[in-house]
Order: sequence, then C-alpha cells, then structure tokens
Amino acid sequence: MSSLTPPKGTRDFGPEEMSRRDYIFNTIRNVFVQYGYHHIETPAMENLSTLLGKYGDEGDKLLFRILNSGDFLKKTDKKVLAQGNYEDIISDIAEKGLRYDLTVPFARFVVQHRNEITFPFKRFQIQPVWRADRPQKGRYREFYQCDVDVIGSDSLLNEVEMIKMAEVIFKRLNINVNILINNRKILTGIAEVIGHADKIVPITVAIDKMDKIGLDNVKNELIEKGISEDDFGKLKPFLELKGSNAEKINVLSKYLEKSEIGMKGIDEIRTVFNYLSSISVDFPVILDVSLARGLNYYTGAILEIKAQDVAIGSISGGGRYDDLTGIFGLENTSGVGISFGADRIYDVMSELNLFEKIDTDKLQVLLINFGGEPEIKALKTLYYLRDNNVSAQLYPDAAKIKKQFAYADSLNAKYTLIIGQNEVDNEVYQVKNMITGEQKTVTHQELLDAVSA
Repeated sequence: MSSLTPPKGTRDFGPEEMSRRDYIFNTIRNVFVQYGYHHIETPAMENLSTLLGKYGDEGDKLLFRILNSGDFLKKTDKKVLAQGNYEDIISDIAEKGLRYDLTVPFARFVVQHRNEITFPFKRFQIQPVWRADRPQKGRYREFYQCDVDVIGSDSLLNEVEMIKMAEVIFKRLNINVNILINNRKILTGIAEVIGHADKIVPITVAIDKMDKIGLDNVKNELIEKGISEDDFGKLKPFLELKGSNAEKINVLSKYLEKSEIGMKGIDEIRTVFNYLSSISVDFPVILDVSLARGLNYYTGAILEIKAQDVAIGSISGGGRYDDLTGIFGLENTSGVGISFGADRIYDVMSELNLFEKIDTDKLQVLLINFGGEPEIKALKTLYYLRDNNVSAQLYPDAAKIKKQFAYADSLNAKYTLIIGQNEVDNEVYQVKNMITGEQKTVTHQELLDAVSA
C-alpha cells in the first residue's frame, strides 16, 4: 500500500464532498438548535477507565488504544512481555483511547460538570468517533456522529421528541425512512420467560447481528453461549413477530404477563405510541421485537432508523440509559438520545442522487484578470462584492481568458465578471452567466442585482 494512502477505513474529503457533508451537518444542527439543545464538545481521546466496560466485550475489542508517551514498556514486566500475550500488558502500555461513541464521554461530562448544568440537560455533539472494525460498505473506522441527548428526565415525552426530530431531519434531507422501536425491558422479559434471564447480554448481542448474519447464525451463536435448541425455539417466535403495532403489543402482553420487567417495557412502548398518535409523524414507526442494539448501557426504549430505498443498515439509532452516569458516581439520572450517522447518510444521499437537487456551496462570481489598470479595478470590485455578501474570487494571474473560464467552470461559478480596459474606460462590467452562456453589460448600480440572481 502506498504511504500516501490514508489508513483503511478512513477517507479524504475534497471541496465538493465537504460542501455536501456540511449540508448534512447544517441540516441536522439546525433541527437540534430548533428543538432547544445546546452544543458541547468532548476530547477525541478519553481515559480507558472511562471507556472500557461500557460497550460489552465485543465493543471493548474495537477500541483504538493510544500508547503511553515515552518509554511505554517501562512499567511492563519483562517476563510477561516475553510471553507475547498482549492482553496481559495492554493496561501497562496504554492508559488512553480514542472515543468509541459520544454517549459515554457525554455521561462523563455530565458527572464532571453536574454542579454547572441545569437538569434536564439537553445537548448535542457533532464529532468523529473511531472503531477498529473491519471496513466495508457503510462501515468505517473513523466516522462522524451527530448526537442529541436529554439527561435528568424519566419522561417518555423525550422518546417522542427523538422520533420527531428524526422525522424532521430525514424529511429535510429527502430520505424516506422506517423508524424501528423496541424496549430493552421487553427483551429482558423475553429472556426471563424462556428461562435465561442471566443471559440477557449474549442474547441481545446475538440478536443485534440478525440483519448481518441471519437467524440461523444467531441461533448457532446462542447455542454456543449455553442456550438450548428448545429454548431458542421459544425465542424464535418473538423475533419473527408480525402484525400491526397493536397486535404485537397484545401478543407480547399475553406471553410476558408473568414478567414484571417485561410488562413495564410494554407499558412504556404503549405510552410512546399513545403520544405519537396525538401528533403527526409521516414515516412509519414500527415495533420490532428483534431490534436489540448491542450496547450494554441501554435500559429502556431503543430506536433504529433505516432508509427505505437503500440497503445499508441503520443510519440512525439510540435509546434510553438509566445507569450510565451511575457508573461515574451520579445515581438516578436517566437519559435518552439518538445518534445520526453522517457518513452513512452521505452514502445514502449519494446513491439516491439527492445532492444533485441541492445547491451546495458554489462560487457566485469569478472576476477575470487582465492585469494592469483593469486588475486594480477588478480588485476594488472584488472587495465591494464580498462586503455585500457575494462569494467572489479574482483570478490571481493575468492568464489567457480561456484558462480563466475553465477555472470558473471547475469551481462551478455561477457568473464571471469581465473588466477589461474598455469596461474601465466606460465604467461598466460584462457579466456572463456560466450556466446559460448569456452575457450582458451592467453599470455599477446594477452589478449586485446582476450577480445575485
């Protein structure tokens, strides 16, 4: 591999790509602000003590660890080092890691700053995260998450707000989606009734992979974890539950009636659907009992959003967590949030050619440079346009006009402004529309209107 190639799972973004990505970020950010959330940022790296144990064993394996500076082997037992088992030495040579998501750092932030913030605290973050995953379509090692959370409130109105924000964002991005919802309490109840309450973590981890590996492989993984084929037979009908949301809730209520936590999850789901029935939500909101989300910190509602027209996996997801801040010393502080995967959203919009309908950042005017006195006139005009909020550039050299027009095309400039000696003498400008090819002569008083159309 060339040394000029970025690491696998990471990418460069050129000007056109960044213009499109900024459109996504700005669309999401505007909705977050409209709904009253406040912007924060946390460091790219966290202490491993903050990150480890929050994502399950599989998540912990995907953490990028940062070697201690200086002689990172100094504290390592040489006999242990000689045995070559990295798990025995990793804690000695790496104390920090790149963040895996934005939720755990947010929980750490809340606990650290609990005396400075007012609860319920509503925040959003738009920052990159890193996972040592195997790169494939829609899956990167460095990617951006756009997170929004409210913490310090048990109200299920917050779940409704997450769903509504998702609807508004995807409508503005012109992406048709299905909004899937489940509740971890329902999954815990199912684990209880099949006789494996103690295996809720491996059950949810396995179920979370069902879209990727299929039901048969989920079965094989659970059998390896100690769940018998007969018990998997009891689980399977839940994973394949069909019908309307009301019908699914009725079936679950019957089978989980002896599970207190399962019935609590059903009550929460029913409440969310009752709230949703009183407002307008244009995309389908579907109860999906097979939805698990593999992160260990979820305790209540879980959400996942998928594009209807592109097979790429989830493009947004989240849920409620009751105990996350308790790990850091702040008990009884429930939160709920949702994360939008900017990179997958970008891939969906590219595949559906949605960017072609968007007027992303383009140069409004390129001023042609003829050198000499016309160049001075063009320079004055350049800053006149910029002072009036028109994006403009002056070609830096008095090159051949054909080259300058080609440069204007490469920038997708809407207009070129020609100021030759004749225009200087007559105090006029030649404005050329680079899309239609139309060219007209305008006065100084007419210039702003001519290049702002």
